[in-house]
Amino acid sequence: MARVDFYHLTRDSAEAALAMLAGKALGAGQRMMVVSADPAQRSAISRRLWEAPGFLANGEAGGEDDARQPVLIGDAPGAANAAAIVALADGQWRDEALDFDRALLLFNEATIADARSCWRALGQQEKVERHYWSQDSSGRWREGP
Repeated sequence: MARVDFYHLTRDSAEAALAMLAGKALGAGQRMMVVSADPAQRSAISRRLWEAPGFLANGEAGGEDDARQPVLIGDAPGAANAAAIVALADGQWRDEALDFDRALLLFNEATIADARSCWRALGQQEKVERHYWSQDSSGRWREGP
């Protein structure tokens, strides 16, 4: 069964949320693939991860060291680093995300309509477990509407 977590970005940027999420994943001994179609966003994510407390090592997909990267950042899902988790940072769902154990769809007000459509579509699939996360006014993530 695949798990899909929907992260509604109401306060933090995708880059800030990913620093927290990647930190938790790496702390649990897991690897992550981060996907965005936007090259500027991929660069911003990489910088934010390197600047995070204790820094979170990462690399751009397509390099010689893909397999060694704890966080791999690219424009399409792929598990060249043996990642179990994929984070879709640009709010665009890709069906290949279901090939991972866990998919994180980060979306904001600009991509909320697509996220809602995706929620409904994935609800029709028996082997998908969905979770919705939102931020409270202090920036803490909580599950549920």
